[in-house]
Amino acid sequence: MSPRKWVSGQAGRLLRLPLAHLPLAYLPLAYLLLFYFYPLASILALSLAPQGWPDLTSLARLVGSSYYLDIFWFTTWQAALSTLLTVALGMPGAYVFARYRFPARSLLEALITVPFVLPTVVVAVAFTALLGPRGWLNATLMRLLGLERPPLDVQGTLTAILLAHVFYNAVLVVRMVGTQWANLDPALAEAARMLGAGRLRAFREVTLPLLGPSLGAAALLTFIFCFTSFGVVLILGGGHYATLEVEIYYRTTRLLDLPLAATLALVQIVVVFGLMTAYTRIQARLAVPQPLRPRRVTQRRPRAVGEWALLVAALIPLLLLLLSPLAALAERSLTVGEVGGPAHYRALFANPRGSIFYVPPVAAVRNSLLFALATVGLSVTLGMMVAVTIAGRGAMKSRPRRVRLMDPLFMLPLGTSAVTLGLGYIVALDEPPLNLRTSPVLIVLAHTLVALPFVVRSVLPALRSIQPQLQEAAAVLGAPPWRVFREIDLPIVARAVAVGAVFAFTISMGEFGATSLLVRPQFPTLPVAIYRLLGQPGVTNYGQALAMSTLLMLVCTAGFLLIERFRVGETGEF
Repeated sequence: MSPRKWVSGQAGRLLRLPLAHLPLAYLPLAYLLLFYFYPLASILALSLAPQGWPDLTSLARLVGSSYYLDIFWFTTWQAALSTLLTVALGMPGAYVFARYRFPARSLLEALITVPFVLPTVVVAVAFTALLGPRGWLNATLMRLLGLERPPLDVQGTLTAILLAHVFYNAVLVVRMVGTQWANLDPALAEAARMLGAGRLRAFREVTLPLLGPSLGAAALLTFIFCFTSFGVVLILGGGHYATLEVEIYYRTTRLLDLPLAATLALVQIVVVFGLMTAYTRIQARLAVPQPLRPRRVTQRRPRAVGEWALLVAALIPLLLLLLSPLAALAERSLTVGEVGGPAHYRALFANPRGSIFYVPPVAAVRNSLLFALATVGLSVTLGMMVAVTIAGRGAMKSRPRRVRLMDPLFMLPLGTSAVTLGLGYIVALDEPPLNLRTSPVLIVLAHTLVALPFVVRSVLPALRSIQPQLQEAAAVLGAPPWRVFREIDLPIVARAVAVGAVFAFTISMGEFGATSLLVRPQFPTLPVAIYRLLGQPGVTNYGQALAMSTLLMLVCTAGFLLIERFRVGETGEF
């Protein structure tokens, strides 16, 4: 059965389902069916039946070539090594943030979270600005030591890729493990020590098993992000390294080998979905009832000199790795080249060749803003529909099974790489009535699919926190459902909706994987324009790439600070 016939059949089944009590579910489910499952089904069909009948030629090419096996092996072991390094760096930070109160703690916690909301292309450019041949560290060493050539050469090496992955994901360990650690009762480890266990043994046999679910979640997410790494490997790898994600991009854009690209995407989908399934089972097995305590009981100020030394030793490496690339990016955008100052920022508005076909870099800023605003409108609308449907009224156990299934269903896009989604759109949306392959609307649809889970997870906890008595009292007084939602629910969840909207805006501004495949030359976005400038020779192009990356970094940082401003307590799951 062709993907188009499959979608038509599923749409018919959807309309026949007894969802009369869930009218809000129709539009989000139709969106997920058309712009998620349909592209994935098209990838499956192109991989296994490119001519309309079963044909395993592409799969045989994949399995029979050591080249692709090497790519899969590199993708796997570099993700595993990145995960180990991330956990090793993040665990000390998780401990000190969980157990101690110290000056500027909230500010430092916010600063170390900023890298996670940055686009991967900005992370790659930041590390180039710090460690590249023209980077801040090499320039400083050359000036201090009187050298004529850069002493450090990590551009295009595995070291740069691993450092960038740790930079990007360390906050997952700090915040996910630290949140669980902060609420563990310290008396458990103290009881083990009173029975003769040393500090290390008490941690290994008492604390670590209790932290297992949160540590497993952080490690798994880190592995998935590194396994599907694209912008970091594409730019910092210098063409010497390729993950599955990068190879899919090359096969699609450079070699136009869509069947093989689809087969690679299929392998990646199977691996990532398998990891997510395995983790849910492991987490259920590890999760045990725990005596949790409030943070005012578990946290205290450091007392002895040794505790202050531990605090400094845990935070200094973390802050150096996470903040120095961002500082180097901003500094180099103002000093690189002979002109220096804001010259590279002014050059973003110039058309040096006077060509009518030239798209100035500032146009990318406009395009990104337009795409982001459209993404916010669509993702917030769909996300509210999903969240209201899932939250409903009454206890979760009384909700219909099909409603409970919507929760994990709309989380599926988080487990799918953006490049794979972009490839699916190219394959699927190229014929009437969904001939959107050359339309800018396709960018908004892809960005919305990536942002939708964040909106749902931001709004859903706030909706579930509403006391049913408030809704029931308004209904008894004669208010129809739409008025109950407008006057009771919406004012309560407004701040959570704002958090979801800022998430959607930030994600859209920085999305690079799917956009790099779908964007038209006349509609570049900020990340795409940065990548194009990096691929062109000359210090002016490099300086403009740094300037655009700095602007994008500032936008994402401002977005994260807004999220923290709007967030109410621990509401939201990101």
